[in-house]
Amino acid sequence: MPEEIQKTQRLDPDAPLVLDVRRLGRRPGSMLRVSRSVPAPADLGLPVIGVPEGATIALDLRLEAVMDGVLVSGTAQAPLAGECVRCLEPVDDEVVADVTELFVFPGRDGDDETRWLQDDLIDLEPTLRDAVVLLLPLSPVCEDDCPGLCVECGARLADDPGHEHRQSDPRWAALQGLVVNDEQE
Repeated sequence: MPEEIQKTQRLDPDAPLVLDVRRLGRRPGSMLRVSRSVPAPADLGLPVIGVPEGATIALDLRLEAVMDGVLVSGTAQAPLAGECVRCLEPVDDEVVADVTELFVFPGRDGDDETRWLQDDLIDLEPTLRDAVVLLLPLSPVCEDDCPGLCVECGARLADDPGHEHRQSDPRWAALQGLVVNDEQE
């Protein structure tokens, strides 16, 4: 592990998304199951949809010691909240993200993308963030066929399906006086 990373980032063992893997030891093949509910960190999502800060994330994980470190695999289930990009109505949903990440023992080879064990602790937040955010819709909608808002007045078209604005083309305005209605005759 690069020395500058090791010195600047000290993990808090009491943080909800930090797991202690001492019980696994460095014996390849040993396994540990972890099921816990943790509060969601801030900014876990996109500008229009995401996991609300403090919402409960249900983790069901399997920690397995391998030659180079600890392999974490399992699922994270969390509620989503956002707004429809077509009509701005609230959107509530749920995301179930598959989590798979290898946390490498210090002293092994790695690169900028490598997740490292630190004092037998692993930080799941970056892994969880990567797994959840990649599953979020870029343009969430309240319904697949949401008609959106009226471009003229902003009315929600799902509430008034027959909504329309009658406008005549200004190029034909001079001819309006020539039209005779049956009532005017």
